[in-house]
Amino acid sequence: MKEFFWGRLVVDAGDITGLSVDAIVNAANSSLMGGGGVDGAIHRAGGPAILEACRNIRAHRYPDGLPTGEAVETTAGELRATYVIHTVGPVWHGGTAGEEALLASCYLKSLELAARLDVQSIAFPAISTGVYGYPRDKAAKVVWTTLKGYLASFPTPRVVRLEFYSKADEQVFIQAAGEEQ
Repeated sequence: MKEFFWGRLVVDAGDITGLSVDAIVNAANSSLMGGGGVDGAIHRAGGPAILEACRNIRAHRYPDGLPTGEAVETTAGELRATYVIHTVGPVWHGGTAGEEALLASCYLKSLELAARLDVQSIAFPAISTGVYGYPRDKAAKVVWTTLKGYLASFPTPRVVRLEFYSKADEQVFIQAAGEEQ
C-alpha cells in the first residue's frame, strides 16, 4: 500500500468488494446488468438489490444504457459500502477515439457524484484496463493527472482508494505517479 497527497489517495491491491468505504465504483458496462470482471464481482457480492436498482435506472433514466464517461449511483446491497457508483469506461481504439477524455470523465463524474452524496471515502478499480483493453500504463497517467487535479481542488471525498486487482497493476500506477510528480 502506498499513500499520496497526505493520505487522501491510497493505492493498494486486493478485493474491492470487501472494503469498508462509503462508495465503491463499478467499472460497469452500459447495460448496467452486470458482467465479468469487477462488474460481475460487485453484483455477486452485493446481491440482487444492486441489479434491481440498475434495472430501475435503465427503465427511468437511461433506457438506452449508461453512456461512456457518465456515472450513476445505486445501493450497495450486501456490500460494506453505502453506495455503488457505476461508470462506463471507454473501449481502447488505439487512443484516437477520445479515450483519454472519456476515462478522465469516469473518474471525475464519479467523484462529483460522490461529493453530492457526501461520500467521505471511495474506492475505484482500474477502469477500462481489463477486457476494454486500455493499456495500463496509459490509463495510470490519465488517472494520476485527473486525481491530482481533483484532490488539489476539492475536499470531498476525503479519501480516494485505487484498489487494483493485482500487485503488478498497483506497481504500474505507482510508477506512473512517480514519473508525474
